[in-house]
Amino acid sequence: MKLLLSDLRAKQVLYGEGGPPVSLLKVVLADGTLANALYRLQAWLARIGLAPLALIPHILNKWLNGCVIGVKAQFGPGFVLIHPVGVVINSSVRGGRNVWLESSVVIGENRGGFPRLGDDIFVGSGAKIIGAVAVGDRARVGANAVVLHDVPAGHTALGIPARMRPPRAN
Repeated sequence: MKLLLSDLRAKQVLYGEGGPPVSLLKVVLADGTLANALYRLQAWLARIGLAPLALIPHILNKWLNGCVIGVKAQFGPGFVLIHPVGVVINSSVRGGRNVWLESSVVIGENRGGFPRLGDDIFVGSGAKIIGAVAVGDRARVGANAVVLHDVPAGHTALGIPARMRPPRAN
């Protein structure tokens, strides 16, 4: 329950960026919240050794939200599915705190290697992160980018295949 609450708080921060604060009720009723809740339920069931039962919320997420997240995929607090439709995440994927995903994002394994995402990550609509790549803290992956190599901390990955853009100097 703590993880789900942290996810909702992170979504509240996202929705309040650049404007007035957003109520928790609005966040609960927003697109993606049910997908987040079902993911957290399946992850909890798998963590306590009830992996077969975890398939129930997994299948519900697929049917109701068009979102497939592997039963053993792990994300830290602040995980946000902004728009869950088309999101596909392999069971081996590991993500840190405050990972925010738009629609149609694919994070998948390739030849036994799987992505690892750091903290404070944003992944735009339609992006693909494939194979044994690391996405560093505070990195961004642009819409429709195809990431096949590591993304350094603070960089933005853009294009097909993705090229790295360094952070802006202040």
